[in-house]
This record gives sequence, C-alpha cells and structure tokens, in this order.
Amino acid sequence: MNKNRLEAFSDGVLAIIITIMVLELKIPAGDDWQSLQLLTPKLISYVISFIYIGIYWNNHHHLLHTVKHVTGGILWANTHLLFWLSLVPFVTAWAGEHHFTELPVAAYSFILLMAAIAYFILSKTIVSVHGKESVLSSAIGKDFKGIISVIAYALAVMFAFFVREISLFLILAIAVLWLVPDKRIENKLKDKE
Repeated sequence: MNKNRLEAFSDGVLAIIITIMVLELKIPAGDDWQSLQLLTPKLISYVISFIYIGIYWNNHHHLLHTVKHVTGGILWANTHLLFWLSLVPFVTAWAGEHHFTELPVAAYSFILLMAAIAYFILSKTIVSVHGKESVLSSAIGKDFKGIISVIAYALAVMFAFFVREISLFLILAIAVLWLVPDKRIENKLKDKE
C-alpha cells in the first residue's frame, strides 16, 4: 500500500486540529490593552499547542519518509497518534480558560503523554514492518529522546497536582527538545541517497 494517502490524511487532520485551536480564540471584549491582556493565558496556551502540533507534523513528516510500504498495523498506529493529537484543542482551551490550574495542566500533560506514547508505538510499528536494519531503526536506535519525553510527561501529570510550575517547565522543556526536526532521520536518509 502506498504511503501518500496516509500522509495526506495525517496532514489534513493536523491542519484541522490547528484550525479548531485558532477558532477557540475569541475576539477581545474591548479595544484596549486590558481586554487583550485578559486573553493572555489563552494566547499562551494556543502558542504552546501550535508549537507542539508543528513539532508533531515535522517529525511525523520525517518519520513517514522512512516508510516504504504501509500495513494495517501502521495505519492503526498512525490513527492512534492522531486520536490523541485531536484532543489537544480541548486541553488547550481548558488550560487557557482556567489560567493553567492543576486539573487542566494535568489533563494537558496527560494528552501529551499519550501522544508521545502513540508516536513511540508508531515508530516501533514502522521498525517492526521494515526491520531492524531499516532507515528508521538505525536512525532512532533505542530512542532515548522518545523515552525521555514519555518520562517527562508522566512526571508533568503528577507534578500538576503539587507544583504545576514544574509541569509547565517540563512541557516547555520537551517542546524545546523536539523543536528542531529529528536530524537523526534526516541524516540517515541522506546516507541512503
């Protein structure tokens, strides 16, 4: 099966996720700085989530470049990832609306945790289909970056109830870790050319 439909569907879902998030941003009630300032938590939440969706889109793009053929397992693993990412607009709006209080931050962290696990599963599914000698397998190795992300998000969920600032720091730190598209895959693809 060709990967073009998988890429097109995934790109469409990610575009819709961003559209939903931006539609949640409401126009300020007034035309002064104070009215705009009241929207600051929502804007911050949107920016963080937009960056995260961009990170997933970039890394998903690189990930799919390693795929030679698509199987049912890859389709379902990809759908699993898209499911968790589709919940990002909900937790984005909730966290922004309630000024990053404990439960919304925990929920936001949990959705990021589940998306990271789903991405990890998708990567492992692609490796299982294409083999241990595949481009993806040699590029990610033991995938310490992915494992660190999962651990950090799990900690962010727990810390949200005690010291939410640590949760917010972990969310931002992992975003910075993944901000640059995964060069490991790019480099391996260049080596294969």
